[in-house]
Amino acid sequence: MNFYKEVELILEAKIPTEKIKAFEKFYSAYKSGAVEFEKEFAAKKFSEPSYASICQVVNPQNVPKRSNLTTKEGQIILLHAILHIEYSAIDLALDAAYRFTHMPRQYYDDWFEVAEDEIRHFLMLEKLLHELGAEYGDVEVHNSLFEASQKTQTLMERMAVVPRYLEANGLDATPMILEKLQKLPKNTMLEKIGDALKIILHEEIEHVKKGDIWFSFACEAEGKSNDIYFEIIDKYYPQGFLRAKNLNTDARKEAGFSCKELNFMAKREVC
Repeated sequence: MNFYKEVELILEAKIPTEKIKAFEKFYSAYKSGAVEFEKEFAAKKFSEPSYASICQVVNPQNVPKRSNLTTKEGQIILLHAILHIEYSAIDLALDAAYRFTHMPRQYYDDWFEVAEDEIRHFLMLEKLLHELGAEYGDVEVHNSLFEASQKTQTLMERMAVVPRYLEANGLDATPMILEKLQKLPKNTMLEKIGDALKIILHEEIEHVKKGDIWFSFACEAEGKSNDIYFEIIDKYYPQGFLRAKNLNTDARKEAGFSCKELNFMAKREVC
């Protein structure tokens, strides 16, 4: 089994069940040593995300707003939004392994572990969505995560933007969602969503940490200071650090962010 070509086929799989089944088969072979890295391989630049045939893609500002979470409709919109992030994250992890060749074996181990986690998160949330009578693809989605992967074609930029910026932002956002859920009237589905989000939050810290490790690796390989992180983020997200945020300082520190970085983001001393 060829490594890069097989991961390419998994990335291109358009149906979630097919993608997950193909990954499980490949990952089992990879761990057993039955996969061979091609000596020469040129990665594709994909023209559309793998979910394009099952989801209606709209501009981010046109994605349905998370309205009243005490209603079934509001719960579906919230669950679908998070589910879409987790599904996109499967492809982001796989693309990190696919796009950057001749890396240490640990690099590929790390991103396949992340892909496995994201699949588990997706299935956990999809089960809840099914309990509400909905399917992945029932709500409009945006392409922001896919577009980030298309823009960042170097290892240093990819690790800065995807795990250390976009995924790290989730470490800040999830506690705020949990706090909002806790303030609502007691509801079995909301409790299930909250429990799922707690699991995801805990495990995403390790994902960001992996990104931090390989960002440092890329910086060292290119003879750059890690301070280039803010230049990279400003290049792609000029508004990214202009406002003080509700930083999840403890989670970010555990994931590898320095106090210098956190103080800069918050525009005040937070650690």
